[in-house]
Amino acid sequence: MYYLGIDIGGTKCAVSLGSDSGESFAVCDKVKFPTAGKTPYEVLDMFISESEKLIASHSLKFSDISGLGISCGGPLDAKKGIVMSPPNLPGWDNIHVTEFFEEKTGIPSKLQNDANACAVAEWLFGAGKGFDNVIFLTFGTGLGAGLILDGKLYSGTSDMAGEIGHVRLTEGGPIGYGKFGSCEGYCSGGGIAQLGKMAVTEALARGEKPRLLEVAGDIESINAKIIGDLAEKENDEFCLEIYRKCGEKLGTTLSILVDILNPQRIILGGVFMRSHGIITPAMDKVMKKECLSYALDVCRVVPAGLGESIGDYAALSLATLAAKGQ
Repeated sequence: MYYLGIDIGGTKCAVSLGSDSGESFAVCDKVKFPTAGKTPYEVLDMFISESEKLIASHSLKFSDISGLGISCGGPLDAKKGIVMSPPNLPGWDNIHVTEFFEEKTGIPSKLQNDANACAVAEWLFGAGKGFDNVIFLTFGTGLGAGLILDGKLYSGTSDMAGEIGHVRLTEGGPIGYGKFGSCEGYCSGGGIAQLGKMAVTEALARGEKPRLLEVAGDIESINAKIIGDLAEKENDEFCLEIYRKCGEKLGTTLSILVDILNPQRIILGGVFMRSHGIITPAMDKVMKKECLSYALDVCRVVPAGLGESIGDYAALSLATLAAKGQ
């Protein structure tokens, strides 16, 4: 069986072709094209033409495709298949994307936000395979969650379930999701960069000049990658402390999820996937202190099993659900 994955992004889009032999699922091929400077329907038309070329290169046509999945940043109405003005997609106001693709291709189609799509991918093909209660957290530019509960994707009444990044942990602190001290403010690439800038500013006020500033060049150039590289490759204590603070707040965030949802697996992508070695110790310490022991005993926190390929599998995993009418 063959599937098409449609990934709608603010700067670039991608079409993926996947195949399921019954024993294994594989990404066969993928094409990308830029989003900028095009209207929503120009982009959608490009998806159709690029999809036709992609599957034709494998001697396939739309009638050979069992399902089509669409991954896009929210807000959106997944049940009706409507993209509703995502901040990274200006002009995409109430665009009926599922209807568009079904009319143009005749393939059963399913839309979900990118966090939910990644959750389904990890549940079907990655670190969540074989479990009924799985939480996936993006931990990238932002912090969103996809929830698999009792063996089904749970998206809430208005597709807003899982927005743990919006929860406020402290009155002050780094800003994420429009809030000071939010989970996203502490547990995201942008949040770690803010923690780094704040730490450097405080150090300069004490008359110190951290190596982080020397490597970055100036405060505004500080980012999570520079901090992570110094912490992991040079064992820089200043940067390790920044990641320790992030780990503590991640532990608090995950403790909320563990106590409320009682999952078997919490899977994290993005920064955690690449730097879990320097985040996990502080995270574990907080979780052991804060979580209900019976809930924590049955839960493991792990990096995304699909690694950097998770984006390729995300939309395709939705396509498999579309094919089953789920």
